[in-house]
Amino acid sequence: MGSAAELAAAVLVMLGFPCLMLAALVPSVPAFAAAAAVTYLADHYLHRKGSYLINRLSKVRAGLSIRFLIRQLLLILLLARLSLADNLIYYGAIACFIAFYGLQAPHGALTTLIRNRRRMPVATRNVDLASRIRIPDAPPRALLHRAAEKMLHLDLAAVAGILVAAAVESSLPGFIGIGITIILGTGYVLALLPYVRGRKIPPNAEKVLDAVDDWLRAYRPETVLYFSGSKDSAYQVNMWLETMEQLDTRPLIILRERAILQNLAPTTVPVICVPGGVHLMNMDLSTVRVALYAANVGKNIHLLRVPTMKHVFIGHGDSDKLASVNPYSKVYDEVWTAGRAGRDRYAIADVGVRDEDIVEVGRPQLAPIQTWQGVPGDRMPTILYAPTWEGWDDNPGNTSILLAGENIVKKLVAADPAVRVLYKPHPFTGTRSPQAKAAHQRITALIEKAAAARAADPRFTADAAAQAQAKAELARIEARLAELAGGSDKGDEAEASRDGLVDVARHEEIARLRAEWNAAYWRSFPDWEHRVITGAEPRLYDCFNVSDAMVSDISSVVSDFIASGKPYAVTDSAELGAEEFKRQNTAVRAAVILSNSAAELGGLLDAVRSPDTDPLAEDRRELKRYLLGPDEPTSIEQFNSAVKQLALKAEARNLGQTTRVSVGGPDVELADAVPGQRATAAGDEGGINAG
Repeated sequence: MGSAAELAAAVLVMLGFPCLMLAALVPSVPAFAAAAAVTYLADHYLHRKGSYLINRLSKVRAGLSIRFLIRQLLLILLLARLSLADNLIYYGAIACFIAFYGLQAPHGALTTLIRNRRRMPVATRNVDLASRIRIPDAPPRALLHRAAEKMLHLDLAAVAGILVAAAVESSLPGFIGIGITIILGTGYVLALLPYVRGRKIPPNAEKVLDAVDDWLRAYRPETVLYFSGSKDSAYQVNMWLETMEQLDTRPLIILRERAILQNLAPTTVPVICVPGGVHLMNMDLSTVRVALYAANVGKNIHLLRVPTMKHVFIGHGDSDKLASVNPYSKVYDEVWTAGRAGRDRYAIADVGVRDEDIVEVGRPQLAPIQTWQGVPGDRMPTILYAPTWEGWDDNPGNTSILLAGENIVKKLVAADPAVRVLYKPHPFTGTRSPQAKAAHQRITALIEKAAAARAADPRFTADAAAQAQAKAELARIEARLAELAGGSDKGDEAEASRDGLVDVARHEEIARLRAEWNAAYWRSFPDWEHRVITGAEPRLYDCFNVSDAMVSDISSVVSDFIASGKPYAVTDSAELGAEEFKRQNTAVRAAVILSNSAAELGGLLDAVRSPDTDPLAEDRRELKRYLLGPDEPTSIEQFNSAVKQLALKAEARNLGQTTRVSVGGPDVELADAVPGQRATAAGDEGGINAG
């Protein structure tokens, strides 16, 4: 439903119109003006916020154009009730609003045409299109951003002028307002005309695709990271960007949804977003030998159909969830897992993935996670509570939020000797389940209350000067990051593709500033202060590094945290019992198992306070090797080696196919061996006839 302010604005919009009618019938010019002002302001606020409620109003036949039309009709009613039906201003108002709505059609047609013509078949980053095709600048943002709302609000001059005319009983203010509205509306339409003709028009789809193919032939990509999903799943591809930058081969990222491109983190790797299946299947990817897939989705078929490259499922996490052994995985040539545990999961699940097709490559993303050296003597232990979200069903084992979360937090904030609590929930928490959202809010309230009580306790002191200095540093860094981000903004997708070559110096500065921001963030508040951490920053791994132990649920978070070697606890929310829970979930074999009462938390706290007597320390070391592989060679070295070996297999396969074609093998078509052939069948768009 949006925020409380958005809901209040929507209520004002809906109540404002009955008030307008009442004011028109009374009639009262001041009351009508006041009600009109409320509806204008509330409407503008909802649009500025991009409120979900705006769409809901459209669903109940109270859309944007209807709201403006009703207000104008009620103004005509007001004039009639004021006995001005024979006055020239009455006819002027009617003529104005008819002409004004007559301008809406060309305005809407022009804005739609401009957007459609500038919507290229592909969008790119770090791809040199500017030297290959001419892409004109985008129209000024003021012309196209919320264009319908802006055009309709031009009636404000006429409405205000007519109300003044009715109040002072003089037609002159009304006709001045009418003139301003008509002139501005006509001017808006005329301002859009240049962008639908001549050199203001971007090249057509065929030319854009040819330019991309020309770039591909020059760049000769060898390893592709392919991804499709909703905008909320962008983190799944973002986690692989740094790994792609460290590849020994020439990397390329292929995305299928524009929303993912908009949420993609900065990278130096070339990126091509190809929404159309036919366009992707026609793309020249003949030099690619290895394709990496971070998610199992239907659109993978559009690349899986290419036989000249080897296809690998790398996933977006490593855990004991069923998603980690999806039967879909058997469509790939290989499945890469972090360690031996991933291999064993597939063997136990028996979903058709052969053992010889599994390769252990470690987890390159875990390199930033620091190994635990014990709690520093100058601060209290920090415990991270990082539960996963509620999932798509109501399985009680999905998350500890619902049944155990409050118990965990209550025991942690009341621990003696004291500990600091960091609460970082999964970003999807509460998106499906109202109960999970409510539990999250109660946990947040508990932590904030405990933080306030601790801040008022004289036993806890803070270095105010150091914190002020850190906050000043944060403000400086954030201002510079905003400056760097603002400088890279482009007018629209076409312009961003044209000018999307990465500025390496800027990219490196942003990375350095983000590291400085993280360090300053933790210094900006006392090291004993409980904290609720939401949003992208600080990142989960940054929270790992400042924590001494973690409480979580069955998810990839646990597998990643094991890389630190720190004590951890996992909640058995489904109440399977400790032994059965360990049997079903490899990652908890070295964990303190918590029931929903969280009565076992003492064991975790003891391990943090007395590492030398921790009974699970050796178990964690063994489990780390089992789940994540050896520390040497490094994971990125293992990953690069796996890419190289698979590329050799692809080359061997392609050489064999070429040999068969040259000697006239049975029913071998060259088109089947080389990607990039032009698909013409309409059915290919959905992949049903592909391959």
